[in-house]
Amino acid sequence: MYPINRSSTRLALRELSVEDVNAVLAIYGSPQATEHLSFEPRSREQVGQIIARSIAGATERPRREFSLAVIERKSSVLVGFGRLALDPHQQRGATMGFALRPEAWGVGYGVEMVRLLLNVGFDDLNLHRIWGARSPWNEASARTMAAVGMVEEGVIREHVLKGGVWRDSVVHAILEREWRAAPAAHPPAAGGQHTK
Repeated sequence: MYPINRSSTRLALRELSVEDVNAVLAIYGSPQATEHLSFEPRSREQVGQIIARSIAGATERPRREFSLAVIERKSSVLVGFGRLALDPHQQRGATMGFALRPEAWGVGYGVEMVRLLLNVGFDDLNLHRIWGARSPWNEASARTMAAVGMVEEGVIREHVLKGGVWRDSVVHAILEREWRAAPAAHPPAAGGQHTK
């Protein structure tokens, strides 16, 4: 499925482009934004490689990964990065990841962004289960996933090696039927058109 275009009241998802390197670097290169992620801040060259791989993978058939720019509709500024990766070990399952620029924290964009990603997963990709893992200290991510109806399922012990130290990950997941049964968790998107 390509390209993906989905929008909500304030945000939109779109495919990445080579022009997004500096904007994604503001997330992936930021010590503040990557504090709870599974990797150290990336260099501009590394971000360029990530975007190049994402662009190449977007047109593969079948498409296994959906790395998407999160855009503020009013300003057209890239404020976040969202990712759905189909899980080869689970039927109709995917992992989800997301991050925002620190300047975009605290205004509810996380919840809006995750709702858009879940809409893509359940409505466009016909998934059964979507899960994400967070740092045990990332309370903002815990609140975001809870707000969209994701359930905390447990801990993956010593899952991530970062800064030479093993760190646990806390798993949150949502099933398609849970998503469908909770309309308050995903109000209709504004202009929620998508292209297959």
